[in-house]
Amino acid sequence: MRAGPATGEVCPTLAEDLLRGADAIALFVFGDAKERRKVYYYASEAKVRMPTFRMGNVICARKSRLLDWIEQQEAAG
Repeated sequence: MRAGPATGEVCPTLAEDLLRGADAIALFVFGDAKERRKVYYYASEAKVRMPTFRMGNVICARKSRLLDWIEQQEAAG
């Protein structure tokens, strides 16, 4: 962990925050790597898109962005 530049809040390093691959994202969000197809669906076809990006041909996401996205979905009801 390191301190943020202006706020002094603790923020994770990029390596701690980064999920590489649909299996890793599915495990983090759904609790099971077998749910990897849902990751592809929510990243590309769903009405409300999951915040993902690609590094080459590998789908990636930040844990912090996924948690924010989930909170927004909860608030939307």
